[in-house]
Amino acid sequence: MRIDLHTHSTASDGTDTPAQLVRNAAAAGLDVVALTDHDTTRGYAEAVAALAGLDRGLTLVTGAELSCRLDGVGLHMLAYLFDPDEPELARERELVRDDRVPRAKAMIGKLRELGVPVTWEQVARIAGDGSVGRPHIAEALVELGVVPTVSDAFTPDWLGDGGRAYAEKHELDPFDAIRLVKAAGGVTVFAHPAAVKRGQVVPESAIAALAAAGLDGIEADHMDHDPATRTRLHGLAEDLGLLATGSSDYHGSRKTCVLGEFTTDPEIYGEITRRATGAFPVPGAGGRAGA
Repeated sequence: MRIDLHTHSTASDGTDTPAQLVRNAAAAGLDVVALTDHDTTRGYAEAVAALAGLDRGLTLVTGAELSCRLDGVGLHMLAYLFDPDEPELARERELVRDDRVPRAKAMIGKLRELGVPVTWEQVARIAGDGSVGRPHIAEALVELGVVPTVSDAFTPDWLGDGGRAYAEKHELDPFDAIRLVKAAGGVTVFAHPAAVKRGQVVPESAIAALAAAGLDGIEADHMDHDPATRTRLHGLAEDLGLLATGSSDYHGSRKTCVLGEFTTDPEIYGEITRRATGAFPVPGAGGRAGA
């Protein structure tokens, strides 16, 4: 069984629509895929509807990737199978989304001060109907020939945390995120916790504190973790009693990762579904609920 618990669609900063993502996940031979757009659940309905048109079984896990910040360091919290209508968590997601446009415009202003002729109109065109974010600005930099790839824009020279063109936005305290997701019946996993190429990461002592506060797991197997880091994170998860997941962090053509590049052990996935009470996996054609 192949399980990928971290993907993005055009509802945030991916290039596949939610329906295309579901079809591509099935074509890639996945049995389970999680839709985890940034701070939004807007892609759920389209993704669920697309399951009916598949010719093979695929189970959809609904979720989101929540923007958080701890002691000045940005981090992302994957939230799975929570009630999307729970009002307090919905309110916080809305605050984060509403701050994305002013933040993007501030970053564009900084880039223009650095001599980069990027415009809001260009970034808005790239974002389309999605929640505008740094990857859309990064793609604009690629279009302009400033950097060769989207990943190369996430450095101190450009859009990385604390970088020359970085601007802050409203973000959740991760301890609050854990509390809110749990209150909505969901499960929390710290996304790519050691992705140092993206910028500063929180220390392992902070992960231990989050575990004590109810964090369910860490995303150990990820393209931004080298083999030694993946091994270390699996050991940390065992020491802290956390679930260790693996995922692609697929963004369509915007990044080089492919669906199913890293996957989650079926036993870990089963434990995630057992802990969740806010929502349940959605089986598609030939699929099995919670499979």
